[in-house]
Amino acid sequence: MRIVELILDEEQEIGIEAISVVENPAIEEDFIALKSQEFKLAEVDKEKRILMGALLIPNKPIYRRNGEDEYYIYFSKDTVLKASQMYLMQGKQNNSTLEHQYQINGLSLVESWIVEDKVHDKSVKYGMDLPLGTWVGSVKVNNEQIWNEFVKTGKVKGFSIEGYFADKMERPKDQTIKDELAAIEEAEAEYLLSEIRAIIKSDKRVKNGKKMILESYSDYPSSVKNNAKRGLELNEKVNNKCATQVGKVRAQQLAQGKPISKETIKRMYSYLSRAEEYYDESDTKACGTISYLLWGGKAGLRWANSKLKELDA
Repeated sequence: MRIVELILDEEQEIGIEAISVVENPAIEEDFIALKSQEFKLAEVDKEKRILMGALLIPNKPIYRRNGEDEYYIYFSKDTVLKASQMYLMQGKQNNSTLEHQYQINGLSLVESWIVEDKVHDKSVKYGMDLPLGTWVGSVKVNNEQIWNEFVKTGKVKGFSIEGYFADKMERPKDQTIKDELAAIEEAEAEYLLSEIRAIIKSDKRVKNGKKMILESYSDYPSSVKNNAKRGLELNEKVNNKCATQVGKVRAQQLAQGKPISKETIKRMYSYLSRAEEYYDESDTKACGTISYLLWGGKAGLRWANSKLKELDA
């Protein structure tokens, strides 16, 4: 899959146009409107109505789809820094929208900084665990309707930037993003393989007079699905910091009742057997607990064990 680095156009230098308060990210062609799905808003001061959150995260692979074209985009630390500086230099701190659709008044960026220290950064005080190089902002909300109808009700959950960027087609050099992309690609490949197996099973090809059926299974109980859903919910509450990309993809499969292969069932059994000691149902913020639920929890272990015995595997 293509990896596209987005950069600021050195000639036009348009950069960030506005900050939007959103529930879900969006994208339209070369117009970028995105938010981190892993870092939520912090309500810094209810009385002063100030919200804090990540505006742009460096080296974070972000999946995008334009028609049938699928790819990942990311921003380097240098681009994030330059975009944050240009936004203020161009006096756009009062530009704001709602869900990238409606221009709104009364929202102003009153603080802006780049995370340079994982221990002493101001964001840490408010429970955020942001990567170095992240652009963070505090926004004051002087709009009664936005505050009462969207912020207080939880309809908006994060900031999103809007702007124009050029693209630079090359594989990233940063090892961190290479590792994360490798994990994502591994998870996607495994998921695609399970989907192909499901298709082949229904197609039942014939070769040399013998049927070739690659099996997949979706007969796991609702308790497995519910555990995966619970794990996803709990992980969202802790800014999705728990589990690998493979574990997150696995949870999505299980939560949706998708068919999984025998090899995947073996992985479930292997992981859940080894990780059971880190599961504590009373500690819903622990990554050991959350990751265990993402893979189906104890119900998943029982089902995987039973299924493998049934398959003589």
